Amino acid sequence: MYNAIAKNKRNTIIIIAVWVLFFTGIAALLSWLTDNIWVGVALLGFILVYTLIQYFLAATMAMGLAGGIRITNESNPRLWRAVENLAISEGMPMPKVYVIPDQSINAMAIGRDPWHAHVGATEGLLKITEKYELEGIMAHEMAHIKNYDTRVKMIVFGLVGSFSALAQFCLLFILGFFGASRLGQPRQRSVFLSILLFPIGLILIAVGIVAWLISAVLGPLVMNGISRQREYLADATGALMTRHPEALMSALNKIELFSEAASRKNIATAGMYFTNPFRRGLFARLLSSHPETEDRIDRLAEMAQDF
Repeated sequence: MYNAIAKNKRNTIIIIAVWVLFFTGIAALLSWLTDNIWVGVALLGFILVYTLIQYFLAATMAMGLAGGIRITNESNPRLWRAVENLAISEGMPMPKVYVIPDQSINAMAIGRDPWHAHVGATEGLLKITEKYELEGIMAHEMAHIKNYDTRVKMIVFGLVGSFSALAQFCLLFILGFFGASRLGQPRQRSVFLSILLFPIGLILIAVGIVAWLISAVLGPLVMNGISRQREYLADATGALMTRHPEALMSALNKIELFSEAASRKNIATAGMYFTNPFRRGLFARLLSSHPETEDRIDRLAEMAQDF
């Protein structure tokens, strides 16, 4: 477990370093193409501000995308106490707790560290689970927080957003240079200037397309790949918290039998859920943010033999 936490912290540094190098290179390229250093500075400044906002607000934003409603001990004592008991037993800070108004059977966790964590459970989960099953699922979510999985997922979530911002930046840059004037009339440019700016426009279009593909396709795939690898560890850590792996096995069985796709789902946040919020399809194994439920149950069954 401690090795996993250390690995997640190293992965965080690596991801941020790669991100800085990539956007510094893009900014330098744009400054060179336009012969104006402020273009690159503007891009870096825009991405920096955007990423800082994402880093500090991504957890709230992700829970907002899910439609989470924050609760207290008075408004929902069952869910609150399940999370509170786990936090006390593990010596963890109490996270913010939410109910997600969705009839699918699911839960989620997000946050940059245990002191800024959010956990939530759907209404469908609360309706169908027994007390010990709910504790098993919330232990799994608390395990993600304890292992710093949520930090890695949150940073990847924020970086996916930064690539989307880069695509928008390129589009606005192209419109600014090649679009109409403020009065709606075509800009008057010399033939030489038009020829000079044409390859710059092509490069910006290419950068924008690549950034969009990363944000819409590659980013979510990478995030889902990271999520699949961390689910097994969260299952094991959660089972150790409750000393009752059968509880999580029972909950997984119920989800497999009765759950449906979430009504509010987003591919960027799929890896933050307890199970894949999307329906199965032809490319489910590749695109899924979670391993197969049967595999998770089999591993927990092996673990249960040691208790």
